[in-house]
Amino acid sequence: MCGICGFVEKNGVIPSLTLIRDMMSSLNHRGPDSCGYYRDRNASLGHTRLSIIDLQSGAQPMTNEDGTLWISFNGEIFNYLELRDTLIARGHVFKTKSDTETIIHAWEEWGTDCFSRFNGQWAFALWNSVTKELIISRDRHGIRPLYYTNQKNRFLFASEIKALYCDNEVDRAFDPEGMTEIFTYWSPLAPASAYRDICEIPPGCFGRLKNEVLHIEPYWTISFESRRGKSEGEHIENLREKLIEASRLRFTRSDVPVGAYLSGGIDSSVISAIVARYTTTQLKTFSLRFQDSEFDEGFYQKEMSRRLDTEHHDIVVSSRDIGEIFPEVVFHAERPILRTAPAPLFLLSRLVRKSGIKVVVTGEGADEVLGGYDIFREAKVRRTIASSPDSPDNFRMIEQLYPWMERSPASAPAFAKSFFSRKLDPNDPFLSHRPRWETASGILKMFNPDFLEGRTPDLAVNGLERRLPENFLRWKPLERDQWLEYTTLLPGYILSAQGDRMLMGNSVEGRFPFLDCDLVETANNLPDYLKLKDLTEKYILKEAYKDILPESILKRPKQPYRAPDAQSFFFNSGKLEWLDDVLSEDLIREAGIFQFQMVDRFFDKCRKNRDRKMSNTDNMRAVGIITTMLNYKFMIKGEWSGKKIFTEPSVSVDLV
Repeated sequence: MCGICGFVEKNGVIPSLTLIRDMMSSLNHRGPDSCGYYRDRNASLGHTRLSIIDLQSGAQPMTNEDGTLWISFNGEIFNYLELRDTLIARGHVFKTKSDTETIIHAWEEWGTDCFSRFNGQWAFALWNSVTKELIISRDRHGIRPLYYTNQKNRFLFASEIKALYCDNEVDRAFDPEGMTEIFTYWSPLAPASAYRDICEIPPGCFGRLKNEVLHIEPYWTISFESRRGKSEGEHIENLREKLIEASRLRFTRSDVPVGAYLSGGIDSSVISAIVARYTTTQLKTFSLRFQDSEFDEGFYQKEMSRRLDTEHHDIVVSSRDIGEIFPEVVFHAERPILRTAPAPLFLLSRLVRKSGIKVVVTGEGADEVLGGYDIFREAKVRRTIASSPDSPDNFRMIEQLYPWMERSPASAPAFAKSFFSRKLDPNDPFLSHRPRWETASGILKMFNPDFLEGRTPDLAVNGLERRLPENFLRWKPLERDQWLEYTTLLPGYILSAQGDRMLMGNSVEGRFPFLDCDLVETANNLPDYLKLKDLTEKYILKEAYKDILPESILKRPKQPYRAPDAQSFFFNSGKLEWLDDVLSEDLIREAGIFQFQMVDRFFDKCRKNRDRKMSNTDNMRAVGIITTMLNYKFMIKGEWSGKKIFTEPSVSVDLV
């Protein structure tokens, strides 16, 4: 995995060598192995490389035979060998063994049709030095990030926003629309970002910059088409084959060793079991444990590791560990977040890197693709209650939800009945997600109204409604719920703030078999009952792999990944040195984002109740405010003490 950056000048000046070098330097953590740049009289491309495939000759930026096309690429095209064979048969000549060169020849052969042929995870920029045209593209699910800003003097793009801010002409300010979306959906919806005039290429889209005008269009969209022609057994076997192939590709298409995350849940256990059975890899597994038993899954992790005979590594994380590492985590996340969950994953990826591993395969995406989240089960219960509000079976269904939670809704029947009966409009396209959005958006009451410029959660939801596919209401309820999760939480939070940024902060590449394009298409065409059967989540996955998983993993209740939130900042054994600074009256008033009196009263309550567990709402409020103020310091004011590292380029093509 790598970092990419670059810019196209608009005013006829020669592209600045200092700027491209600064942009590359800001992305060194994404690619510490080598770097390179290309520069002509109109544009410059930069690249920082994490060497995974073709270690000897895969340096970038890379060009075609006649030097007219140049590419800076971040990601992996897992079917590059098959595409390479096809392209060679059509007369293309390759000079490297890299997947990067496959993209160049695929573009020459198929143009924009090449994107739909790629099975992988990518963000890349392709510059045509003859036509003066820039193509930027991002994978179907947004696994790899790609930002841009279209300024008066130049168009800039990069893997991370901090690289765009290397240009002093780019204004540093929060964007009220993006911030409202973060504090509603947990992440901004591309093309919006948390920052004014900074945009993100949406997943499944490409952009074409020609004559200073950027045109963006999709090459892939999420769709569902339930097919009931096959038997249950045929569906199960088909899914099994697709996941085996997706896992095999991600373990074997690498010139460096690949490890696996092992959480103790079914998703990562299935992936690890596939590798153990269907490849010759001596598997190294990595697990995250917690000092607080409420969050820990160590028993299941160790059981699965013993069963598969893996070389196992784990790290035990405390609340204080999270608090101490948190500023660095937020610096890499580059946006406000509402949970501390990314922090332990950052510490886990650091363990991976220290163990000599550059690539890990994880179970991310399984819950979105196969209906595994509690929000899907909860929505099914709410729809059942809407159709039969007085049924005595309703509460028995509620009791089946959240068995892992210490304060389960089942322990408070009156609250549970009120919560699951709230706003039950069967025609509401957002029935499944409104409770989550309402809880998160409550934090906006603490914002300065002048900062929000009239933005409200309702306006954000109205904007999402305008994005709904034409056939959205014809899909099954579960499929509608999946679309919402695919669109809101997956790209901007799960794969970015909690995924790419926490991995690449320690120079580790993540690979996700459950987001393989062939597997996703297969899953999206499954009958919904095979994903969520009664209230059994991911039913088809459990059936497909019951022969290679222990009963304890197959039958354990779904336990979502969580971490200690507010308790990571307020505890009795001392205080965090950085916290008083970001919550100081001077800084909060200077930023103008929050109403200081409300914030001050709230955190006074947090300090007084530091020995008690806080509500879900207060946890999100604490984390959201703290991370917003950290981003104000790092991204808006530019105050970050981390080192800027620049490696001498291994590729330097200067045509000026």
